[in-house]
Amino acid sequence: MKSIIEFFESIDPVLAAFYATSFTWALTALGAALVFLFKTLHRGMLDGMLGFTGGVMVAASFWSLLNPAIEMSETMYPSMPWMPAAVGFLVGALFLFALDKIMPHLHINFREDEKEGVKTEWHKTTLLVLAITMHNIPEGLAVGVLFGAASLGMDGATIAGAVALAIGIGIQNFPEGFAVAMPLRRQGVSRRKSFWYGQLSAIVEPIFGVLGALAVIYMQPILPFALAFAAGAMIYVVVEEVIPETQRDKFTDIAVLGFIGGFLIMMILDVSLSDIQI
Repeated sequence: MKSIIEFFESIDPVLAAFYATSFTWALTALGAALVFLFKTLHRGMLDGMLGFTGGVMVAASFWSLLNPAIEMSETMYPSMPWMPAAVGFLVGALFLFALDKIMPHLHINFREDEKEGVKTEWHKTTLLVLAITMHNIPEGLAVGVLFGAASLGMDGATIAGAVALAIGIGIQNFPEGFAVAMPLRRQGVSRRKSFWYGQLSAIVEPIFGVLGALAVIYMQPILPFALAFAAGAMIYVVVEEVIPETQRDKFTDIAVLGFIGGFLIMMILDVSLSDIQI
């Protein structure tokens, strides 16, 4: 692990963000590829996977994003160290709120007549993929912003922490890819198309990872705002989408245990990797 961190420290931060978010996308594709091996997915397992995803995202929002944002703000905005984190968090949540109202999408486990966003005649498959794509926008942004912040030597931001965030998001993307592909397969979509749509839902992560890194490198004063923005967007996704998707059947306890497991893994990853001395 030390050699991985050293490698990311030795390359351009934008390239590092691209590599890291390509890794998270690849794990989504790997998860989606399980559709070639399995015909069905037990509903309890799906809810557990979604719960795990939510746990990772909540833990990452604090340890990897909000906490570094607050530490930076104590130096950059000493008179109001709470302000960047609060404003960024609020704007990030409002951004996803607006996206949720505009972009047509359908949550996993929801009926077709419960689709959200502007009215459209798009196929259910497209709406499902768009819903997961919304999950992945703040994830890619978070990784990119943290790599950009670490490259500038900002308080609270380290390459090790950025690597930990990428690993955590990658781990939760693996079951997420399967959770997208399998419902599509269950609706009669071919295995190849189910895999294609499953991996496609995460292609936005490298795009927003690179954009996030570029933004903070060239606009340093927005760093704590950008980190908190990603955190607000991720928390909105968890509360508005991930948690409701796990509460539609009798497996809510499994979803809760999955959430706790995801939270613990992300917390341990962030704390343990951040302590590695290079």
